[in-house]
Amino acid sequence: MIRLQVNGQIREFGGDDDMPLLWYLREELDLRGAKFGCGIGLCGSCTVHLNGEAVRSCGVTMSSLDGARVTTIEGVANGPELHPVQQAWLDENVTQCGYCQAGQIMTVIALLETIPNPTDENIDAANTCLCRCGTYHRIRKAIHRAVRANSEGAE
Repeated sequence: MIRLQVNGQIREFGGDDDMPLLWYLREELDLRGAKFGCGIGLCGSCTVHLNGEAVRSCGVTMSSLDGARVTTIEGVANGPELHPVQQAWLDENVTQCGYCQAGQIMTVIALLETIPNPTDENIDAANTCLCRCGTYHRIRKAIHRAVRANSEGAE
């Protein structure tokens, strides 16, 4: 039996050890924010946080998760209050089709935890999620907006 924490709740998994985390989240827990894109960890649509780090959930097997802490896009808001990155996404109207956006947001949240005030170069290096709609300019604006919101909230 594999015990892990998902969005703050302890879960137990006794199924196929080779099942990707993505399928467990989507099919067993009905957490549909992380999306299946490429299935080989390149596109980033399936990004979640594993023990605080952004990872591609399509390439993480359940066998490696005993004792792990997983956070999905569904777990980043504080009740009805959106995470500052989520709010910035709305304020900057980032989303076009929306398919990659949960992965984008999870990647950015992890970035801001390690580099609280990233440069455009930091953002470009960290944001390896693909956006078929090409909203990268709006994504960058939203990241800078979230940084301002975080710094204003810390005062």
